[in-house]
Amino acid sequence: MADARFFDRQGPFTLRDILTCAGIEGLLDADLDRQFDEVGSLDTAEPGSVGFLDNPKHLSALKDTRAGACFIDAAHVNDCPVDTIPIITTTPYLSFSKTAVLFYPAEARMDVEAGGSNVHPTATIGKRVTLGFGTTIGAYAEIGDGTIVAENVHIGRGVVIGKNCIVHHSATVTHALIEDHVDIGTGVRIGQRGFGFTPNLPGYLAVPQLGRVLIGNDVNIGANTAIDRGAGPDTRIGNYCQIDNLVHIAHNVVLGQGCVLAAQVGIAGSTRVGDYVVMAGQVGVAGHLNIVDGVTLAGKTGVTHDVTKPGTYGGFPAVPVRDWRVKVATLNRLAKKRDRSDG
Repeated sequence: MADARFFDRQGPFTLRDILTCAGIEGLLDADLDRQFDEVGSLDTAEPGSVGFLDNPKHLSALKDTRAGACFIDAAHVNDCPVDTIPIITTTPYLSFSKTAVLFYPAEARMDVEAGGSNVHPTATIGKRVTLGFGTTIGAYAEIGDGTIVAENVHIGRGVVIGKNCIVHHSATVTHALIEDHVDIGTGVRIGQRGFGFTPNLPGYLAVPQLGRVLIGNDVNIGANTAIDRGAGPDTRIGNYCQIDNLVHIAHNVVLGQGCVLAAQVGIAGSTRVGDYVVMAGQVGVAGHLNIVDGVTLAGKTGVTHDVTKPGTYGGFPAVPVRDWRVKVATLNRLAKKRDRSDG
């Protein structure tokens, strides 16, 4: 159960309410008026809770659960305890997530004590905007309706932030145009200068970075991520991208729609990434490359050349993941053979 000190729960809701929310038609032989007051994991759920199973690895937790209902694939219905109502769906986790939003509609928002902010007189602040203590809004900046800007945030000159966005505390946003429903995590840095310089012996001359950062709708950006502004062309983040904590996106990078970047991904300058590309933790991508739509990069993959075909890749340099696994297995066998010979 979520800690009430931090999360406000709505409800209870009937099974009928939950099915409607999840977009699932009524269940046979189920009491649609039965009430539920919580969502939770299978191993901690109580009879008034709704859980889910989307990975067969957790079947043991399902068999022992006390949850009153469970979103589940049809293949595992017979594994449900007799006291758990199976709610059959092809997308258990999505259905559970919709139900969690039903119980906790404000979880993605935040408590911000308004007041004490410094707003430039030329800035435009929309309706129902909340500004936290210590926030600064620069000249000619625009903040859309319903947006929340937490404590100690700096919004730079000319920045545009759309409607119903959230900027968590201590973030910095400059040189950026941001669409609606964007969540910017704690300590994020958007729009700082990129890593551009030219030799000027005995040192280097910093090259002016004259582009912007353009961020689409429904983007999530994790804590302490840095997105550099373009050097001339813009850095672009497409709609629906999900970016984890501690990611670095360099100047002029273009991310297509729906990309997913896990923690510590780094993408060097001027690389173009297609739609629905997934990069697992600590993936590194060199600059001036092209990655087509529908590519998945396994953890710690190093991309040093264009990726021209959809599929899953791994290793350094990146190759199709099956080839990478064969190479690793071959090296392991050779190493063991050598060790035996040395012995």
